[in-house]
Amino acid sequence: MRAPPALYLITDRRACSRPLPDAVAEAIAPLDPGRVAVQLREKDLTARALFELGRAVQAICQARGVSLFINDRLDVARALGADGVHLGSDSLPTSEVRRLWPQARIGISCHSPEELAQRREGADFATWGPVFSTPSKAAWGPAIGTSRLAEALALGLPLLALGGVDESRAAGLAAHRFAGLACIRAVFSAQDPGQAARALLAAFDGA
Repeated sequence: MRAPPALYLITDRRACSRPLPDAVAEAIAPLDPGRVAVQLREKDLTARALFELGRAVQAICQARGVSLFINDRLDVARALGADGVHLGSDSLPTSEVRRLWPQARIGISCHSPEELAQRREGADFATWGPVFSTPSKAAWGPAIGTSRLAEALALGLPLLALGGVDESRAAGLAAHRFAGLACIRAVFSAQDPGQAARALLAAFDGA
């Protein structure tokens, strides 16, 4: 099992002030490529549109040696030759994806220790959240915080904090033993995505 990304950049092209491939390029440019990964999460796109956007993002990630994950769409991930796939609660079972694609890196979303226990087989890491309230995770209800985090960590899978993650909260999240941070707006809505990504990771590392 490879180490999880310390910074997991989840895309939302509507949160960007420039074309998404440009924002991705700016965000990953100043970072150690072994510590960052990108998840292409444009859930409203058709398979063809996601593939076309994915080709542009994949070229940027490959040039920097950064891993690319595709949200949910195993078919698009494999067609692109992506590094892995990220599975939500309604995605295919993690164990089945591992059987179909043994060499893939697999991330999963979890919102409780019970869900993590049910879905962890075959996964490399999981996002835990929403830790704080955030518009992108409003459908999941109130933020879950860290009250049951110890139960989830005891299951042995590296967890990335997701939901309302920003530079001011990074050190506190590191103290809770998260393996890394996952974010959308903190980086992709920033005026300078590269500076925002670097500052976020530095705050996490400095805890």
